[in-house]
Amino acid sequence: MSQKKFLSPLFLGVVALGAFLVYVNLPQQGDEKSANSRETPVRVVTVTEQTFPITVEALGTAKANESVTITAQQTELITQVLFDDGDTVKAKQLLVQLNDAQEQARLVELQANIDEAKRQYERVKNLSLTRVASEQIVDEQQARVKALEAQLDVAKAQLADLQVRAPFAGVLGIRNVSKGSLIQPGDEITTLDDISVINVDFSIAEGQLASLSIGQTVVAHSVAYPNIDFKGEIKTIGSRVDPVTRSVLVRAEIDNKPGMLRPGMLLQITLQKRVLETLVIPEKALVPVQKKQYVYVVEDGVVHEREVVIGERKPGVVQIISGVDAGEVIITEGTLRVQDGTKVRILNQGGL
Repeated sequence: MSQKKFLSPLFLGVVALGAFLVYVNLPQQGDEKSANSRETPVRVVTVTEQTFPITVEALGTAKANESVTITAQQTELITQVLFDDGDTVKAKQLLVQLNDAQEQARLVELQANIDEAKRQYERVKNLSLTRVASEQIVDEQQARVKALEAQLDVAKAQLADLQVRAPFAGVLGIRNVSKGSLIQPGDEITTLDDISVINVDFSIAEGQLASLSIGQTVVAHSVAYPNIDFKGEIKTIGSRVDPVTRSVLVRAEIDNKPGMLRPGMLLQITLQKRVLETLVIPEKALVPVQKKQYVYVVEDGVVHEREVVIGERKPGVVQIISGVDAGEVIITEGTLRVQDGTKVRILNQGGL
């Protein structure tokens, strides 16, 4: 009787432990079955063939079509300053007048001497007709007239040196002189830039040299105007490849009639090489594994891992050379939650 009492609690404990284990394990097995039957939500796109421009990007510095620092050629006092900061001027427009009183007096003197020499020449010329004056005297008087006229030309040139004019049409910079100041050759009066056309110099790798041609279209962007495209064309391709950087210098010309661009600005240049008609997918659809690239193709709600060969890349998109066909559906969001054979639930339908 005592033996039955001793064994009964032990037996009951074993039975209770077994029941507990069954209770704990049964829900887990049910959860696993439920998990296996659950569909993973993903977003997809349909692979399509699109126009895919191949571009080359580079950085360049804007330069004025013509640029010069305005200086004087003579040491003299400034009598007139005929411009203001930032003026738009025409070619040959007078900017600064230097003191020319002495040159003006010299000009008047020479003109008077020339007039008198011409009268003397006409008089001896008439006398030579009656044999009163010799031909030698006539020739000497004619030579005197020509010598005085040459001196007059020199005086006019010296007078012109005292007038500082714009060599070409453009926009002036900051004025650095004032009326009454003494200026010397080399002293900066102001700057002058022709910004109706902007030249942009940039370097392209020698590997892209075959895709360059004169007249080819380029598009420039500036951080100052982020939403504006400045279109231009290649004007010059350098005749040499830099042996250090293995690049060639290219100059593009951009129409700048609105005057928005300024010399010295940093511009991002986009050059279109060619345009492809090819399969294109979002870059985020790629799943890199070591040196290979994969995508997840969805067929009848089931994921199939597919290796692809990619080509050219652009921000956000990539060219597909092989691995998928047009019309197939690939996952773009949720690639980390799926694998080959996973059942999925598509949250959207659409193409690129």
